Amino acid sequence: MPTEPSAIDHDKSPLLDADHDTARIADALRSSPHITFVAPAAPGDKSVWLRDADGTGFELSLATVEPAPDAEPVAYVWDAVTAAIGNHPHFIRAALDQPSFGPVNLDTITALTRTGNEYTLKLAASLLPVDDQEPSFPAEDVAYAADRLLTSDPSDSERATAELLNYLAATWDKQDQPLREHAQAIARALRTR
Repeated sequence: MPTEPSAIDHDKSPLLDADHDTARIADALRSSPHITFVAPAAPGDKSVWLRDADGTGFELSLATVEPAPDAEPVAYVWDAVTAAIGNHPHFIRAALDQPSFGPVNLDTITALTRTGNEYTLKLAASLLPVDDQEPSFPAEDVAYAADRLLTSDPSDSERATAELLNYLAATWDKQDQPLREHAQAIARALRTR
């Protein structure tokens, strides 16, 4: 029999609004192509209800909230790459390679497509010459271009363009690649005018 999850202890939580964590988890699950339904979750809820692609229902409960003492404030690139590929609708899974015994290989990712192709991906850091680099944070670049346009006494169409660019920057992770590229092209054009 499952035990009742303990109440969230705000003194132990790394976030001041830890009661929102369940809602954040529900939001993250909604972005998965492998989960077809996630019930609305409100701050303070102790569990999230979800349904997978086969129609099986699950309850995901937050049993305790303990801050990780050595947690990094940002995701490592290999985790981010693995999660991005694994969450893409074309892929069934992506995982860091791990031998039977020993540590995980942080530079090798195995990805399996829905069409049955399996790829071994090698992650290697490389530095581009400064002149060839794109902006490190394209969403911020798009938002900056929109803000510059709004502060230049814009026409109605320029104001609409800036508002659309700000919306795209705010929802960057939810936009598809062609729309992101188009937004970046508009931001570059605005910078050069």
